[in-house]
Amino acid sequence: MHKRHLHDGREDKLVPLKSLDLDEVDSFASLLRGMSHTAFSGRSLGEAFEIMVAMAKDPDCKVVMTLSGAMTIAKMGKVIQKMIDEGLVHAVVSTGALMAHGLSEAIGLTHYRYNPEVSDEELFDKGYNRVYDTLEMEANLNHVEEFSTKAMEMLGPQKELSSEMICRALGQVLAEDTDGGGVLRSAYLKNVPVYVPALTDSELGLDLCTWAMRHARKRGEIKTPMDLFNVVPRYNPFHDLISFARFALGAKKLGIFTIGGGVPRNWAQEVGPFVDITNDRLEESFRPPRYHYAVRICPEPVHWGGLSGCTYSEGVSWGKFVPASEGGRQAEVYADATTVWPLLIKGVLEELGKGDGRRSRPSLRGPGPSRSGPKQTPRSATKPAGRPGR
Repeated sequence: MHKRHLHDGREDKLVPLKSLDLDEVDSFASLLRGMSHTAFSGRSLGEAFEIMVAMAKDPDCKVVMTLSGAMTIAKMGKVIQKMIDEGLVHAVVSTGALMAHGLSEAIGLTHYRYNPEVSDEELFDKGYNRVYDTLEMEANLNHVEEFSTKAMEMLGPQKELSSEMICRALGQVLAEDTDGGGVLRSAYLKNVPVYVPALTDSELGLDLCTWAMRHARKRGEIKTPMDLFNVVPRYNPFHDLISFARFALGAKKLGIFTIGGGVPRNWAQEVGPFVDITNDRLEESFRPPRYHYAVRICPEPVHWGGLSGCTYSEGVSWGKFVPASEGGRQAEVYADATTVWPLLIKGVLEELGKGDGRRSRPSLRGPGPSRSGPKQTPRSATKPAGRPGR
């Protein structure tokens, strides 16, 4: 019978674990670094911390943040702002809903806790749109529509638009309020492009459509009510694709920080394959952009087969990421972002010497515990006539 030679780990150069000693923790950064020597999701979060710090300290790296899920209605908007304000992010790819809910907050409106004793039918009647355990007022979205109309009027009805152009215009309008805040305001002031690949799947897309309908009616093109649904806005998403490709090609290194998955994540990651097939089909020789650093926070496991569960190693097979064998660094944290994202970024800011609570520009003026909620007047718009819920 074969006699085993029992190893102790050291001879095989295994990395030893260390018990997390809270007596040695004196900051968020030291907590995260200690967690990197533990196990399970704690270790993953600690590894994500090390990669985030490396991304931030690498002068050649441009970082793309992709966002899905209801993160602004979940009150993570200021975390996104802080990342932009402190230079941790150089481009944003997001769902349109996340940006629309962020506009509600940015113009001084309120989101509320959902009371599970109230039925969804009653919520609809009252104009309360439920997002898990939180409520977005339909009246809030009325305010956002008037605000977004102001931004689109700046661009003009004859200009062929893209989500990047619309988000920049929204940020510009927000920036007119020197005491204001908001994700798009920070992005505008920091010259960070914001892309919404699935714009039509959002309040912003619906606002663009009704804005175009209104202009068509003013031009006398609407003879019957159904003619409104023949109006197609001058919108071309390929402006976004080309703009983002140029951004990626202009970076010496790329990093990606992802919350969730979905269209924003996949759209941002397809830039490598896009350049690969451009080289192949057009006989060019561009250097394909691959993500050297990558951090993702998402609770969805791999085995469901959804895009949100796609691993980075799988992405290597598509030419989206630099493999570990060539120096690529990736960390995937399987957790609800609202529980670990603030901790992670607070630790990174501390490590970079930016964690003392000071802000690089005036912060968002929060709505506070106002009882008037949906009846508030936002700072940058007046309340339009009501509309039915959707």
